[in-house]
Amino acid sequence: MEALRIADYATCKLEDNVIARRVLAGEKELFEILMRRYNQTLYRVIRGYLKDEDEVQDTMQNAYLKAFDKLFQFRGDATFSTWLIRIGINEALLRLKDLKRKNLLSLNEVNVQIEAITISDMQISPEKKLIRQESQKMLEHAIDSLPEKYRVVYILKEIEGFDNAHIAQVLGITDSNVKVRLHRAKALLKESLYKLSSGVEVFEFGNSRCDAIVNFVMKAI
Repeated sequence: MEALRIADYATCKLEDNVIARRVLAGEKELFEILMRRYNQTLYRVIRGYLKDEDEVQDTMQNAYLKAFDKLFQFRGDATFSTWLIRIGINEALLRLKDLKRKNLLSLNEVNVQIEAITISDMQISPEKKLIRQESQKMLEHAIDSLPEKYRVVYILKEIEGFDNAHIAQVLGITDSNVKVRLHRAKALLKESLYKLSSGVEVFEFGNSRCDAIVNFVMKAI
């Protein structure tokens, strides 16, 4: 297979399990396809546990490296995305435990850094752009204030668009628990902030940060 340009990764039609087999067979460069395919999802999942951007990116890198090392264990019983997300969650929980042990977490921490700039951002007026940015920040802070178990379910469902069955499989809980946690998450968010979630893109992970993660992991493997 010829080397792909960055723009080709989004349109690559190879299925995840096919890519995984070829990576195991020696075409490790194809691992980049999987990374670029799931960078946004993995970022948002880990962001549900960790708030510091440096910690999130370090955890993403660790998750990808572990996924590469353990790729032979991927049997296809679940989708690759589910398998990868489970690794990401485990890495996030380990990092969270380590941070708590070192007393580096603050209950009032609301450090949010969003660097991705879309074309639509450049097309709207400065006033509307400011309103959008402030609305996005308010929503992100409100989501950050949710207890972890509700925050993760909310992000997976309302931001990442997972269905209840997929969330239940990823988190190892029942479908009923997913519904209860989602209902509770929405109840904890102020109605005004919850309505802002429609059409507002939050916890984005792209551009230079996406490339940085990919480049780091590809060099490491």
